[in-house]
Amino acid sequence: MVDFEKIKEELRSLLSSVKTSKELQEIRSKYLGSKGVIKELLKKIKEIPQEERREFGKKVNQLKEFAEQLFKEKEEEIKKVELEEKLKKEWIDLTVPPPKVLGSLHPITITLERIVEIFKSMGFEVEEGPEIELEEYNFDMLNIPKEHPARDMQDTFYVNKPGYLLRTHTSPVQIRTMLKKKPPIQIIAPGKVYRRDDDPTHSPMFHQVEGLVVNEYANFRHMKYVIEEFLRKFFETDMPVRFRTSYFPFTEPSAEVDIGCVICKQEGCRVCKHTGWLEVMGCGMVHPQVLENCGIDTEFYQGFAFGMGVERLAMLLFGIDNIKLFYENDLRFLKQFF
Repeated sequence: MVDFEKIKEELRSLLSSVKTSKELQEIRSKYLGSKGVIKELLKKIKEIPQEERREFGKKVNQLKEFAEQLFKEKEEEIKKVELEEKLKKEWIDLTVPPPKVLGSLHPITITLERIVEIFKSMGFEVEEGPEIELEEYNFDMLNIPKEHPARDMQDTFYVNKPGYLLRTHTSPVQIRTMLKKKPPIQIIAPGKVYRRDDDPTHSPMFHQVEGLVVNEYANFRHMKYVIEEFLRKFFETDMPVRFRTSYFPFTEPSAEVDIGCVICKQEGCRVCKHTGWLEVMGCGMVHPQVLENCGIDTEFYQGFAFGMGVERLAMLLFGIDNIKLFYENDLRFLKQFF
């Protein structure tokens, strides 16, 4: 005869001392497995007299249901305990001071944040736009003619969708801003841009910050003051600045901006090609056609714009002579900025 109550008591006793899921699984296999206690009892049914088989089978099924319920309750109990233990180990006290941080911001990030903070202190707002841009915004509305060399495949990255490209400058952000906002406008547009350039001073992907001011009184003298003030704050020195006549399709008049070489202090060196001057950005009064393309009345408003390469300024700020160093992830180079 099988003592079912005794089996139940043994199972209760075993489970009372179980602490882990692994121990529970071992006992589950012993009772409910393919070679477990309950399976062996089911095999014995054929040895039981015919008139007792029904009652015996009923008791075995009751034992199986009892065991399954007991295992289910124990499993939930163990999971709850294990979760509490896990939470104790993973718990973080946010009031504890953090350990010393070993990393550092990338020099491009440092430079970009420096530029943005200076212009924000001068009252400029930050605007951003998509890196995959409409050809209309990147070229057409900026007064860049269809035959302009900048549109050639060897200069611009075009994407598969007709009319779209990787923006070659952040000037499209200026267009988008003028289309959605009425003057006065005073913004900067930082971001990544893409061109087919690849040499020690150029990269296929680089960063630009462009500025735009549109109001009733914007003029060249105002622009000149903003740029000179920015450069002196950026390099933290009262350096000489000069403006040279230049040409851009979207500004008229246009100028290139040079600063006294920060490497040799204008005495002449390899970096400034012994001229004592370094080119740092382009600028000019916004072409009236560009303003009209954006629905701005040129009888009442005028504007000026400027643009600079972040990598170029970072190279001058930190004395770096190869733009590729920014993107090689060489820890020997990056550790200098920790």
